Amino acid sequence: MKEYADGKMLAEVEDGVGLITFNQPEKRNAMSVNMWLGLGEILDAFAADGGIRAVVLTGAGHKAFVSGADISQFEQQRANANAQLEYDRLTSAGRAKLAAFPKPVIARIRGYCLGGGLGIAMQADLRIAAEDSQFGIPAARLGIAYGFDMVRKLVSLVGPAHARTLLFTGERIDSAEAQRIGLVNKVVPDADLSDVVFDMARTIADNAPLSLRAAKLAVNEAVKSESERDAAAVHAAVTACFDSTDYREGRTAFMEKRPPRFLGR
Repeated sequence: MKEYADGKMLAEVEDGVGLITFNQPEKRNAMSVNMWLGLGEILDAFAADGGIRAVVLTGAGHKAFVSGADISQFEQQRANANAQLEYDRLTSAGRAKLAAFPKPVIARIRGYCLGGGLGIAMQADLRIAAEDSQFGIPAARLGIAYGFDMVRKLVSLVGPAHARTLLFTGERIDSAEAQRIGLVNKVVPDADLSDVVFDMARTIADNAPLSLRAAKLAVNEAVKSESERDAAAVHAAVTACFDSTDYREGRTAFMEKRPPRFLGR
């Protein structure tokens, strides 16, 4: 295990799966500026490591995934619009790296997943939640508002009607309701959460990395407006799959009735 952000962010790798832990349980894993910088550093390292095929995001302890931004920093770092601009500048690199991360990401959610924490979870490709999880966006109760990127992501997952409900009321919903409206992919008993998430992550990690990259890119481009889509990048990613050593390995393994051994090239 490697520590970042003075130990508030943790990173480890096992069986082709990278694990990122938000490690501030005494504040329900609320995100500080330093934690955002640490997250960016971890994502850079994981993106460069060819042995990592999938990534899991999780919160330390049992009370929260991430409960939002660290509100104790608001008075000093987010007191007004100008201060918010500086906060955005300091945290934008980590946010951008998470949004652009090329490998599959799973959010393992237990307990509170609120505000900016929900924003982090929504940037994951898959969200698996324990039954005791709670979700919400309390911005309207704090007198703040979330930017276009986060709201667009929310709308893409749950649609405008449910997005309005979450944003306008600021109320929390449970994991069953979150699954019903499409905010999470799956809800499992609390005791089964880790097994389900890591079984899924290892299944993904066993698949062809270039195929996973192409699939993630295509899905991400598909939800953009037509004027924003990079169809050429999707075409190039698909072409790379068909020209890859892994494609030949996949065909050979199928004919030989054995598991494929993908190398990511």
